[in-house]
Amino acid sequence: MRVLFLESHPMWIHGLPNGFREAGHHVRISGPVTEKSLLHHLQDFKPQLIISLGWTPEHRRNKRQLVRKYVAGSGIPHVFWATEDPTHHETFSRPYVRTVQPNFVFTICRAKVEAYRKMGIPSAHMDFGYHDSVHRREKSSPQYQSDISMVANGYSKILQKYPQHYRIQSLQHLVRPLVEDWTRIEIYGRQWSQVEPVLGVKVPSDWIHGYLPYTEASKIYSSSKIMIGPQNQLTQVTQRTYEILASGGFLLTSDTPEIRRLFRPGKDLVVSNSAAETRRLVRYYLDHPKEREKIRDHARKAVREHSYKKRAQYMIAQLKKHKIIP
Repeated sequence: MRVLFLESHPMWIHGLPNGFREAGHHVRISGPVTEKSLLHHLQDFKPQLIISLGWTPEHRRNKRQLVRKYVAGSGIPHVFWATEDPTHHETFSRPYVRTVQPNFVFTICRAKVEAYRKMGIPSAHMDFGYHDSVHRREKSSPQYQSDISMVANGYSKILQKYPQHYRIQSLQHLVRPLVEDWTRIEIYGRQWSQVEPVLGVKVPSDWIHGYLPYTEASKIYSSSKIMIGPQNQLTQVTQRTYEILASGGFLLTSDTPEIRRLFRPGKDLVVSNSAAETRRLVRYYLDHPKEREKIRDHARKAVREHSYKKRAQYMIAQLKKHKIIP
């Protein structure tokens, strides 16, 4: 099948599209969506399936109108993968779907499947995954070697708007105790210098390294003794969860029902419910490298069921089940 992805952002073009390629499909990445480029791809590539995903510059209001006009008008099945649910369902996902009118929506949030169906659009749940072209165990890099690292944005502005968001609780028991104890974390991501109103403590400026290119992240996951991985929801896991495990990273994350459903705490990763537990786990596993390595090896095996090849196969099966594609 010829599959066109309407995307240009590095976070999205290396994952699911590669899964489709690995599953045997012909894939084209659109790059920046313009009227000219969209018409060219439709006429030259003749896609049999079109996929848009995430929340990037390719979802701006003016581009939504182009997609509605040319993609909906083409008769080619169009699928949207809503990766910002549930936090931004009302502010982004729902308005986008209402304007663009895709033929099918996959959402990372099970609870939002029915919301799309009520809009008259068939929907199914599909979680994040990983692809080993960008997330795999690598040789430890001297540049990124550390005891503890974290690759995540601070999202200080967003979290102040949503004071009940679970990510705040996750940061409170994973990150705050280490900052309070001056246990250094090498932090890669945006908005950490403004996170004090959310975290309750100020992160030292020399711990903050700013934005990291998406394709560089696996080097950190492979080189750090412990990776801190905040979670956003109790009912779903972050994409970085899969990516850290696939890269052979030793992951310390929040103890949530979904983490326990998908993985084995103490075998594939370690989990914390409190500041005290985070302190204890960090001390223990920094002092026990052989146990860390055993968990890292288990992690890579456990995560294989969540490859983007399997996600692509699942997506095709769902689209055939709902008669979106033959």
